[in-house]
Amino acid sequence: MFSETAAATVPFLVVALIAAAAVSFLLTPVVRRLAIRFDAVDQPDARRVNVRPVPRGGGVAVATAFIAVTIVLLALNSAFSFVVVPTNVGLDDLAGLLLGGLLATAFGVVDDYLDLRARWQFAGQLGLALFAVATGYVVVFMTSPIGSGTIQLPTPIGIGFGIVWIVGMINSINFIDGLDGLSTGIGLIASVTLGVISLTPQVPQPFIAVLCFVLAGSLLGFLRWNFHPATIFAGTSGVMFLGYTLALLSILGTAKVPVALLVLGVPIIDAFWIIVRRLAERRSPFSPDRGHLHHRLLDVGLSHRQTVLLIYGICGVLAVLALLLTGAGQVYAFMGVFVAIGFVLFILARGGFSSEDPGGADGYEGLDEPGG
Repeated sequence: MFSETAAATVPFLVVALIAAAAVSFLLTPVVRRLAIRFDAVDQPDARRVNVRPVPRGGGVAVATAFIAVTIVLLALNSAFSFVVVPTNVGLDDLAGLLLGGLLATAFGVVDDYLDLRARWQFAGQLGLALFAVATGYVVVFMTSPIGSGTIQLPTPIGIGFGIVWIVGMINSINFIDGLDGLSTGIGLIASVTLGVISLTPQVPQPFIAVLCFVLAGSLLGFLRWNFHPATIFAGTSGVMFLGYTLALLSILGTAKVPVALLVLGVPIIDAFWIIVRRLAERRSPFSPDRGHLHHRLLDVGLSHRQTVLLIYGICGVLAVLALLLTGAGQVYAFMGVFVAIGFVLFILARGGFSSEDPGGADGYEGLDEPGG
């Protein structure tokens, strides 16, 4: 199941995971105190799930852990050659990943503090996507969704796909970021899955696996503070960084977009159906309501923690399918999940649970604006 070089990479992966988790775990309380000092706090109101003031901006701890540990590991790998760096991963790619992640976090911090309007948030997302493309994140090759091997895309299509993929991923993470630990846990499952798939003969990229496990460790350390009942929220800084980084890791090296589509099927498909429904109702796709999957599950009687764990479980099953299936199997599985989630949302809506938001919570991070 795994490539010949996978076993030799495992110790490095473990070190990467533990180091990133430790940095994130220790740094989060510091970020929390700073958030309180600068009044970056979500106050309870009619639109939010939290019943007490909770600081936001935890994404700063996640991003700092990821960037710092990655730079240290790159330096160590340059000196001791623990893992071979693929020839199709250059300095531009690493700059796009790390510097772009830093910019995404910085932009999110500004939004956490100033609460930017949707148009400016979207402009920031588009700017990040263009920056990534400029540093080489163009999907020229990707894993074939209908067979083995890879397929080649024309450059203009690859550029357009990359921009849509990055902006879409950020918004998918934003839309699902409505309960304590939900987006963090989903990102953790996705990063581990992308890392494991990078150790298989189909996508033999141990270096990419290391980056994925650093991200997983950063999220794991933060999850200790972000899981219900959360003492700090990820904020827009977390949404922007996580969406941007997951999008780029799924493109870096040989694009693993079908895998990312499947393992992140819940947030991607939830976002799609929500946008379709709002447009059909002639509303802005970023207008607030209680139509998300996690809101529907809360409405039928599941507790906050039960809802989060159920969605974790669904994402875990999809992760296993992403590892077991290849090519067309992943696409068919994604289509099945696409229909299933749409059907569940339809049934729950028909059950009398209103998606309008006259005073309910649309997620503790704020309205469904890009990166909000």
